[in-house]
Amino acid sequence: MSRFRRMRSLQKFVSTHSSVYNHFNHLRNIESRARFKSLRDTALREWRDLLVA
Repeated sequence: MSRFRRMRSLQKFVSTHSSVYNHFNHLRNIESRARFKSLRDTALREWRDLLVA
């Protein structure tokens, strides 16, 4: 937090970071490996589609 000079910059970063983090965050220790991989692949596919659009 000390690296941000303005509170507004911090807020922009945190809002963007949280949306990306929530999109890719899947609890590996709860899901089986196959389910985790399919969730991760789905998230990556959606992310790539968003970047293309």
